[in-house]
Amino acid sequence: MTPIALTLIFSGVLLNALAQFLLKASTNAIGHFEFTGSNVLPIALKFASQPYFLGGLTCYVISLVVWVMGLSRVPVSIAYPLLSIGYVVNALLAHYWLGEDLSLQRWFGIGFILLGVWLVARS
Repeated sequence: MTPIALTLIFSGVLLNALAQFLLKASTNAIGHFEFTGSNVLPIALKFASQPYFLGGLTCYVISLVVWVMGLSRVPVSIAYPLLSIGYVVNALLAHYWLGEDLSLQRWFGIGFILLGVWLVARS
């Protein structure tokens, strides 16, 4: 994998992970909600005015463009498994910034994910 391809793939993964994190932060700020016919517009307006949501949406759009550029340079059988790094990034972000628990079992899972990514990247 060339340095440009690697940069594009990992940038796409990190932007996608950041988008997920920001979307979670926006739902934390808004709170639990249910979609019904009568509240679709009020909920949509809450999200539209939520900076975390707008940031997450922006990251998703940029990540899509970067990811497609990366896919044009790397086989999907290598690129797609690298998305798993997003799970690791989000687990760490959620732990340190949202106070979510990382149990020993989750740490083992993160280790297996990293091992799998390493094996795929070496192929």
